Amino acid sequence: MKIMILAAGRGTRMRELTERTAKPLLSLWGRPMLEWQLLKAKEAGFSGAVINTAHHSELFDRYAGSKVMPGLNIEISKEGEDFSGALETKGGIVKALPLLSDGKEPFAVVSGDIVTAYDYRQLRAAAEAVRCGRFDAHLVLVPNPYFKDTGDMDVREGLVYREPKRLTYGNIAVFSPRIFEKESAEKAPLFPWLYQFVDAGRVSGELYCGPWANVGTPEDLAHFGRERNFAVTEA
Repeated sequence: MKIMILAAGRGTRMRELTERTAKPLLSLWGRPMLEWQLLKAKEAGFSGAVINTAHHSELFDRYAGSKVMPGLNIEISKEGEDFSGALETKGGIVKALPLLSDGKEPFAVVSGDIVTAYDYRQLRAAAEAVRCGRFDAHLVLVPNPYFKDTGDMDVREGLVYREPKRLTYGNIAVFSPRIFEKESAEKAPLFPWLYQFVDAGRVSGELYCGPWANVGTPEDLAHFGRERNFAVTEA
């Protein structure tokens, strides 16, 4: 199974920090946030990683192949030369689909700007259920972070529901390629499109209450730089 790391966005809340670099390439704990994701993917035994790029896409070229992260083959899905070409989550997945799956194998998707102690090996059971056709997707939900007044969804007895909006999507998921096969590689968000599968009872889920953060602002970057409790793997 492969993993896709979303890295195409501009990161406007980072203000001047992303004028000359991409948000996932900002340094945290001595290395780019993107590399912590790659280390976690390698540790979890993923067969390969796909990084989608747009904003400062040229800065990601050095990651292609396996030299930067031996043992993990990395491919780049370039959506444009700058942020104007970014296709958002759904569009980015559709464009990268030929790199992610043979049409049957599920794949994982994570954001390049989150840090977490969630063990990506835990996605294997969910991936098997998707592979067997029991579900079309699996979402990892987290308690609402400080910057959100309401959540996105809820999870009960292993199924995701739209209501009550008690929890936040943690930007960690497993998807079946089937649901993207007939979609166009054009700019489009994942939600509300994915809700059709939630409403059909085709999306499993779990609540993760361990260390997790979306590093969205310079203040977040400074804060989490001082608080290293995420148990991320060292190289």
